[in-house]
Amino acid sequence: MSNSSDGVASSSKPAGLFATTHWTVVLQAGSGESPQADEALEKLCRAYWYPLYAYVRRRGYSATDAQDLTQSFFAHLLGKDFLHAVGPEKGRFRSFLLACLKHFLADQWEKSRTAKRGGDCPELRLNWNQAEQRYGLDARVEANAESLYDRRWALDLLDRVLDRLRQEAVIADRVAVFDQLQGCLLGDWGAETYAQLGSRLCLSETSVKVKVHRLRRRYRALLREEIAHTVTHPEEIEEEMRYLFMVVSR
Repeated sequence: MSNSSDGVASSSKPAGLFATTHWTVVLQAGSGESPQADEALEKLCRAYWYPLYAYVRRRGYSATDAQDLTQSFFAHLLGKDFLHAVGPEKGRFRSFLLACLKHFLADQWEKSRTAKRGGDCPELRLNWNQAEQRYGLDARVEANAESLYDRRWALDLLDRVLDRLRQEAVIADRVAVFDQLQGCLLGDWGAETYAQLGSRLCLSETSVKVKVHRLRRRYRALLREEIAHTVTHPEEIEEEMRYLFMVVSR
């Protein structure tokens, strides 16, 4: 894969975006064909646990009950018994997870209380104190449980993209420049001009504009990759991106 002059890797070809998706991880884990799929599935759970926890809390459960329910749900997921029933037409991964959680809350609450923390199933070690701190802030923004779930899904996904972009800058030894320019991606760089940024970075205004353009282009490419992991068909990527930006802007 070639690098740009800023030392940031160029985006993958669209056809390669679907080589490994969240769905292939789930299906491989359910079939038991890939030992690596178990680790990948646990990684997925860690990526999605907070939006699901926030949903449960916003449904009115106490912090203690929400912790038990979320942990039991992931024990259920990591146990993989129900994954055998997942079919090829699965839709969006965020919707699949939320539907599974709703079913779990409706039908397995009493069972989960009897066998808290999933019994012999794997247990994820999660930072519940941090979760409550985050929820205390999020609950002030979103009153509806599903809207809160969608918002946290979107913001967490954008955070993962930003982390990937920063890691590329670290590898390219350009993290100092990245830290100064990332505000251009997030829209929080205030009234500072390209010329002012260039003055601080010892770069020309034109050079700053070029770097910001390349950074935005790479950011969008990485965002498309992240979204591609969560949908079934390539044509769903743009629609899901539009939905993501609608969620974070409202």
